[in-house]
Amino acid sequence: MSTIPPRFMEQLRDRLTLSDIIGRRVKLTRAGREFKACCPFHHEKSPSFYVNDDKRFFHCFGCGAHGDVIGFSMRHDNLSFIEAVEFLAAEAGMQVPQQTPQAIHQAKQEKDLHALLDDTAKWFQNRLYDPAHIDALTYMKERGVADELMTSFRIGFSPADGRALPAYLKGQGYSEAQMIEAGVVRRSERDGQVFSFFRDRIMFPVPDRRGRVVAFGGRVLPEHLRPLKPGDSKPPKYINSSETPVFHKGSMLYGEPHARQAAVDGLPLIVVEGYLDVMAAFSAGYRGALAPLGTALTEEQILVLWKMIPADQKMPVLCFDGDNAGRRAAARACERILPLLKADHSVRLAFLPDGQDPDSLIKAQGKEAFETIINAAIPLVDFIWMEHTVGRNFATPEEQAGLSRALENETLKIVDRDVQFRYRDAFRQKVRAHFAPAPYNKGQGGKGQRAGAPGRGGKSQGWGGVLKPLGVALRRPLFSKTQGRIQALLAAIINHPTMFGWVEDDFGRLEIADERLSGLRQAIIQVFSGGEDLDSAALQAHLRAAGYEIELESVLSEAVYTHAGFARPNSTLDIVQKGWQHILSQIQGDSVSGEISARWKALADEPEEEGEKRLVAFQLSNRARHNHED
Repeated sequence: MSTIPPRFMEQLRDRLTLSDIIGRRVKLTRAGREFKACCPFHHEKSPSFYVNDDKRFFHCFGCGAHGDVIGFSMRHDNLSFIEAVEFLAAEAGMQVPQQTPQAIHQAKQEKDLHALLDDTAKWFQNRLYDPAHIDALTYMKERGVADELMTSFRIGFSPADGRALPAYLKGQGYSEAQMIEAGVVRRSERDGQVFSFFRDRIMFPVPDRRGRVVAFGGRVLPEHLRPLKPGDSKPPKYINSSETPVFHKGSMLYGEPHARQAAVDGLPLIVVEGYLDVMAAFSAGYRGALAPLGTALTEEQILVLWKMIPADQKMPVLCFDGDNAGRRAAARACERILPLLKADHSVRLAFLPDGQDPDSLIKAQGKEAFETIINAAIPLVDFIWMEHTVGRNFATPEEQAGLSRALENETLKIVDRDVQFRYRDAFRQKVRAHFAPAPYNKGQGGKGQRAGAPGRGGKSQGWGGVLKPLGVALRRPLFSKTQGRIQALLAAIINHPTMFGWVEDDFGRLEIADERLSGLRQAIIQVFSGGEDLDSAALQAHLRAAGYEIELESVLSEAVYTHAGFARPNSTLDIVQKGWQHILSQIQGDSVSGEISARWKALADEPEEEGEKRLVAFQLSNRARHNHED
């Protein structure tokens, strides 16, 4: 009988990927969510040996060989159990604990703790449906949590009576020492009696990957249900179990059992912030939702996420608040992820509207709103680029060199050499794309001229680089291309909503090629179609809630205002209107020019004298009108 603690064995299996270990000895081929090969334990010509990483076993349909990673090493490498464990522990960077009487006692202790925690979870569940605590059950239903969802996540309630749980557990045969070690009770310094750590709270049991309860989170009831007594301090909204022999919060995620099955079914893994966020996402169809347990995302949790996904490409979505705190949290997560990156192992980042979380967003706007946020998630490389560029000016070579150096430092954090090389190349391409000199074209009179450089009239004729897909402007936009002008028109309306009625028809007819900017235009029209009289701040709040945070950041930027000063928030309405009409005329002029060019091309293919006369007259008329407007 093995005397190695079960928790160590579980951690060892978690850290190892079965297909990696077997793949070093046998040539594996992907077969859907599994791998197949010719069995190494008997001679065969057609593959009948299968490896399943999610279920963590191998099986041969030819000879019946079956087992886990330890069983494979024992059989393939002719090792004893202890030798196989020691060999695999070295692979995983772990130290095998000594087989002492203390270790044997600890293994039994852990088994008893699992039983105690499961009994505690059942007791909490029964209390939630006790008529004495109807207000707690009503609160959860008012939050939109259905009975079946509460059952699936084993939601419960811990009464205010701190002696009730210890009395129940004692009646089940558990000692006070076991209760304390499990983290469900504390000992009073005043009278030495034990009392429940969680009191008067909605209870969220935390299961491990096998579904065993290992910890709890408790949410306080709102003040309208539990008014504070005079002199009482406001309790924390959430409290969580301390670490125990069976609970290590930095290596676990809330919602793992559901999320693992969702990943096997091909659904995305989405990391949100809290317990109710996981449940809200789950109810909206995102069964792969998980959450850290009161801490920032750790390196070990990132590895756990990747191991859950059976597909070759492992790309979970990390969902953050859209405010500055959310951006900082995302930046901290990236710091931890960068050294771990390897081929097909990364993350995407999604940002919620300011002031919203998945629970509130789904309840207010439906699952489609959350789906829009998830679908707009950006790759890690784009987020890092945004973090180093948004809101900054790079007008000088020195500033551009500083950006290059900062991005180079980011790539050096990546351990995998191939991924590091490709990040470096991606950043260099972005820098070149936005700071490279404009292409050299022949100007009038045969003299060379840089495209976008000042022409004879002193007007700049080029549109500079707007970063995609993040909308971070690095070069000063010069309004000769339609997208830059569109941004100016959008900025003017967002900063000055009172002018919408004056430009509504022209605004609705604008042809906007960029899908996200077109969506922003449509969102603005929808807001005003409701008949609301909004100021700029209220309009922006609506647009952020609709998922257009990034587009607003791009449109309402100094880069746009530099060449469209009329759109600034402090401009007078008459200046805004004149500037708006001028930009609209330029857009329409480009459209007419394109039409004229197309007509001349058609005439070149099929000459027709009368058509040529009409086109010349149209061209002269348009030029005269354009000169008059200028």
